[in-house]
Amino acid sequence: MEKKKMGNAVFYVSLVLIAIMAIWSVAFNDSFTTLSNSAFTFLTTGFGWLYLLAMIVFLVFVVYMAFGRYGKIRLGGDDSKPEYSNLTWFGLLFGCGMGVGLVFWGVAEPLTHYLNPQGVESATPEAADFAMKSFFMHWGILPWANYAVIGLALAYFMFRKDKKGLISSILEPLIGEKLANGWLGKLVDILAVFATVAGIVTSLGLGTLQINAGFSHLFGVPSNLAVQIVIIIVVSVLYIGSAVSGIDKGIKVISDTNIYVAIGLMVVCFLVGPKLEVLGSLINGMGQYIGNFIPDALSINSYGDNSWLGSWRLFYWAWFIAWAPFVGVFIARISKGRTIREFIMGVVLVPALASCVWGAVFGSMGINLGEKGLLAIEKLQEAVAVPEVGLFVVLQEYPLGFLLSLVAIVSLCAFFITSANSGVYVLSMLTTDGDINPPNNKKILWGIIQSVMAVGLLMAGGLKPLQTISLAAAFPFIFIMFAACASFLKTIKKEKV
Repeated sequence: MEKKKMGNAVFYVSLVLIAIMAIWSVAFNDSFTTLSNSAFTFLTTGFGWLYLLAMIVFLVFVVYMAFGRYGKIRLGGDDSKPEYSNLTWFGLLFGCGMGVGLVFWGVAEPLTHYLNPQGVESATPEAADFAMKSFFMHWGILPWANYAVIGLALAYFMFRKDKKGLISSILEPLIGEKLANGWLGKLVDILAVFATVAGIVTSLGLGTLQINAGFSHLFGVPSNLAVQIVIIIVVSVLYIGSAVSGIDKGIKVISDTNIYVAIGLMVVCFLVGPKLEVLGSLINGMGQYIGNFIPDALSINSYGDNSWLGSWRLFYWAWFIAWAPFVGVFIARISKGRTIREFIMGVVLVPALASCVWGAVFGSMGINLGEKGLLAIEKLQEAVAVPEVGLFVVLQEYPLGFLLSLVAIVSLCAFFITSANSGVYVLSMLTTDGDINPPNNKKILWGIIQSVMAVGLLMAGGLKPLQTISLAAAFPFIFIMFAACASFLKTIKKEKV
């Protein structure tokens, strides 16, 4: 009975905290914005170095686990086999971890860096190099290594040690069963729920804005709140329905289909776009990314201006750490039967490479318009000023632009649904005491909560405050993830290898 009460505590306390946050962010948007901005600025200004260091520590941890003596250990029994094919697994990983963000920023971020670079003249070949190198840093192996920490540790404890599907379960060897199942463990799980809701709601809003922008650009549909509410309702029905049908049915089907759509879109864009420039950007960008990896990953100015770093790299690192509970739990859930080495290669290397290829194709399509003088710099500036429009502005300048934009909207919707239904599934797990097959009523409830919050924030005038407060919530997760690494190492040393 006591365990059941403690399990319910995560659900009810999370609901109360999220209700308070939702009311505050919608009804008192100005004060909520001021608080969230102040908290994030304080943390990144005073502890920016810690965000940078943490991402390197996470990378070192997963590299050690992949290539060390424990790499052949399975996440499950010694004879267990993967539940999903490699293609399905990659699709679920990619859709959950990066999909919406890559479609949103694949054109807009490289173009922004090209037009507003650091240390070189804007709109020059040097700025183009800086743009691709920065994009690869932000979407390459570091974010995925960050996700892999929680994913690997939880998959190991769930499937090899028969523990609950909760982040607090990872910490049990370090803090003891009593604390892991008591107030401290519940606090960790509540924080994970908070970060997940804030992250998913923000992504719902951003995805909605880009879908609306696409329809407006292609068909002249008004870009306003009424249209955005309709988009959220339609997409919500789809993602809640797919979450209710389970991973093996709805979520898997949408993810599998979208992998082919996204690959097809990227291939056709490569064929109609600046092929040589794409290949050159990919090779040169990878060279600069690898060659400058450590200096760039740990670069922070102790006495000078860090505004670019705070707006981009530290923002991303905080965002990805905030997403680690959600993405990590979902990755763990779909990775039973993989070896540790296979898990890390699949979770870190494959999606990171796919992200870089995506950025090279779509980023080069935008930069090429500026380098070749095909679109005025002023027009490009206008495009990146509203990031959700950038993709469609660039695609329309190439052959098949209308069709490619339409397919991009379809892919965005599918990534949108995959990310949201994964979030619903994880929230349901975290609030049903780690049940890896949570009940449908919880999935429906969390789906409705996410959608209502997204609508409320759009009505209040913006998603930025919620996104920023979720980044502040990422700060304690740095220490939770350090503890997860230590707890995992403490336990796995007992394995006979």
